[in-house]
Amino acid sequence: MAMAATATAAAGAVAAFTSGRRISTSPPSSLSSPFLPRAAGAIVARRRATAPTAAVLVRAQAAGAKKSVLIVNTNSGGHAVIGFYFAKALLAAGHSVTVLTVGEEGSDKMKKPPFSRFSELTSAGASTVWGDPADVGAAVGGASFDVVLDNNGKDLDAVKPVADWAKSAGVGQFLFISSAGIYTLTDQPPHVEGDAVKESAGHVGVEKYIAAEFGSWASFRPQYMIGSGNNKDCEEWFFDRIVRKRPVPIPGSGMQLTNISHARDLGSMLTLAVENPDAAAGKIFNCVSDRAVTLDGLAKMCAAAAGTTAEIVHYDPAAAGVDAKKAFPFRNMHFYAEPRAAKEVLGWTSSTNLPEDLKERFAEYASSGRGEKAMTFDLDDKILSAVGAAPVSVAA
Repeated sequence: MAMAATATAAAGAVAAFTSGRRISTSPPSSLSSPFLPRAAGAIVARRRATAPTAAVLVRAQAAGAKKSVLIVNTNSGGHAVIGFYFAKALLAAGHSVTVLTVGEEGSDKMKKPPFSRFSELTSAGASTVWGDPADVGAAVGGASFDVVLDNNGKDLDAVKPVADWAKSAGVGQFLFISSAGIYTLTDQPPHVEGDAVKESAGHVGVEKYIAAEFGSWASFRPQYMIGSGNNKDCEEWFFDRIVRKRPVPIPGSGMQLTNISHARDLGSMLTLAVENPDAAAGKIFNCVSDRAVTLDGLAKMCAAAAGTTAEIVHYDPAAAGVDAKKAFPFRNMHFYAEPRAAKEVLGWTSSTNLPEDLKERFAEYASSGRGEKAMTFDLDDKILSAVGAAPVSVAA
């Protein structure tokens, strides 16, 4: 599937790398940008002051050049679809792609999307391999790359082997999928690049490490995602209730703001970073769409995608005696970031259109037969009983 607005056209035939050219790994001036975490900048400053800069053989990063990109992709959770759409965007722009998925090709996890759709990548020219990210070199068979994206690790223990291998192999650009969940609570939403983060978060440790180790690096902080091939239940949670004509229990007022992005937007943003390495170097990017949605609004849009309406019931989790984290798939608070850096630095634009994108997801939901399967809604029933809104079959 061709991706509109995923990348700029190549500005002529440029070699993917320059053999024998020595390029300093000292950080670019962009590290003083407001889009760089303050802690990461401090580490780089200390490194500059205490040790001479090493020179290593790295692949030259030229804007417009076609790149060879390795995507280290998780085999579970909602982030797997990021690697899938990133690969599709890169391939559409003419880049070379290898996807290293954690685990074994024959595992049951590979029977689910997006992994079950990897033929879409290989038919477009991508290579797919499976293995242990702790031994990337063995998994990729000694292949060399211009760019590496780690879309797997959540802490330094998991990412460090990949980063260290990439540095030793002369990879020119290292990208990392972090999380917008590392921001601390704010009285001034939305979260923007440069806002305070939870220093104890594993993703923060990774961002600090790659800032100190690479001259060309960038970190991307996504929130919730939507898109064909996503295997994490978010919008499906709403569909499960709507198609069965059950009330949709939403904690709090329902006016909490969040951000849901189509995965193609994440793929296009990452591709722009690959194609504009100098602009992206040393930057943090909120990898999100440019519009918020309320929790009530999401329920209404899901119902509209299904051709019906939703009966929304609000509740206080404490009064109902339930843990909102187990009863509801989204955070019971404002959790909303803006993609300011991507727009200002990369010239990126969002294509997410939730009402239309949810129609795509509902069509897949309906074709899967999930709406006809027997399901229990024990937590819902407990909530609805507590607020006096239980279905007759539950209240009886």
